[in-house]
Formats: sequence, C-alpha cells, structure tokens
Amino acid sequence: MRTKLLLPTILMVAAILLSACSGTIQFGQAQQRTINVTGNSEVILTPDIAYISIGVHTQADTAKDAVASNNTETQAVIDAIQAQGIDPKDIRTTNFSVYQQTQTGPNGETQGIIFVTDNTVYVTMRDLTKIGGILDASIAAGANSIYGITFDVQNKDAALGTGRDQAMADAQSQAEQLAKAAGATLGAVQSVTYYSNTPVPYVYDTKALPAGIGGGGSVPISSGQLTLTVSVSVTYALK
Repeated sequence: MRTKLLLPTILMVAAILLSACSGTIQFGQAQQRTINVTGNSEVILTPDIAYISIGVHTQADTAKDAVASNNTETQAVIDAIQAQGIDPKDIRTTNFSVYQQTQTGPNGETQGIIFVTDNTVYVTMRDLTKIGGILDASIAAGANSIYGITFDVQNKDAALGTGRDQAMADAQSQAEQLAKAAGATLGAVQSVTYYSNTPVPYVYDTKALPAGIGGGGSVPISSGQLTLTVSVSVTYALK
C-alpha cells in the first residue's frame, strides 16, 4: 500500500518544483546603443505691429457731468486717431468706468465728493512709423492716460520653421561629433522632442507723453527686436 502511494507523491513534488522554476531563466538581448543631444537656435524678429492703450480721465461734481465731459473728449481722441489713418476696426474700448471719489483735506477731513469717469481705447497700429504722430494727436485731442506700447510680430510661423531647421542642424552636428569621438557611426533618428519659447511682447512703459506737443517734434519710439528660442531633443541610434 505504501509503495503505491510513493510514486504519485514523488511525481507531484517534481511537478511543483518544475512549476516553481518556470520563468526564472532569462536570455540576454543586445541593447540598441543610442545618443541623445539637444540642439538650440535663436531667431531675431523685428516687430511689425504695436498695441497701445489710450485713455481719457475726467472728473466733475456729478456723475452725469463727468460722463458727458468724458464722452466728448474720448470721441475727440478717437477722431484724432482715425485722422492718422487708423482703421476704425483697430480701435476698441477696453474700459469704461464711473465712480465717486472722496476729497480730503491736509488733515484727512472730508471736503466733498467728486465723480470720476475713465474711458480707455485699445489701438492696433499696423504701421509703426505712425506711432509718434498718433501719440501726439491723441494727447492734443485730450488723452491724459497712455498705458504703454506693446510691440509684437503678427506672424511667427516662418520664424518658428527657421528656428526648428537650425535647431535640428545643431543637434545633428553635435551628435556626429560625439559619435566620432566615441568611435561609432551615427544612425537613424529614434525620437525628437520639440520646445519653443515664443518671445513675449514687450511694453514701452510710459504715461501721457507731451514731448511732441507745441512743435517739439513727434514722440520718439523705438520698436527694438524680439528673440525667438527653439530647442529640440533628439535621440540617434549608434552603429
């Protein structure tokens, strides 16, 4: 009876051992050798468009008078801007507010209340040579708040394409040099990751500029330049 049970028991133990050993044997595989480099480029852009906020600030003893005065002066400013060749579609109101303000004396005592009205128009200038003239005309017409001039580039697609080409060429040059130094030959591209830093439009910060009023010449404004940065991370195979 014991002899009959011995053989099945041995076979069961052997099966358990084989099962426990399955999957533990690993066969080594040759890994693909690669090299990763980062290529960079910078493209200098010349602004071709500008934006400016021009405002009229008025105050009066009543809200009605403050608004009426502001409406008249703001319309005069808009007319002056359009007279400089700016399309009406490039002039839009971005702020209109009416509020009361407490007037105080030197010792902090209340002396009365006035009403204040602010109206701001946002002007798109597609001809940068007109900026000085527009500022002069606006101020002469009654504008008393100039919130700054923002310079930008309308279409950056072509510049981005140039930047990507230059960044890839830089990556290729680096990879070839490193591969040669390592005694290898550069193979095909395995992956590419692209980054770009679009230039942030910068602001020529200024308040109401009276420089051109009274025959002093147009307000001098310089548009400067913008820098677009492009980077690519490229992985190549090595042979």
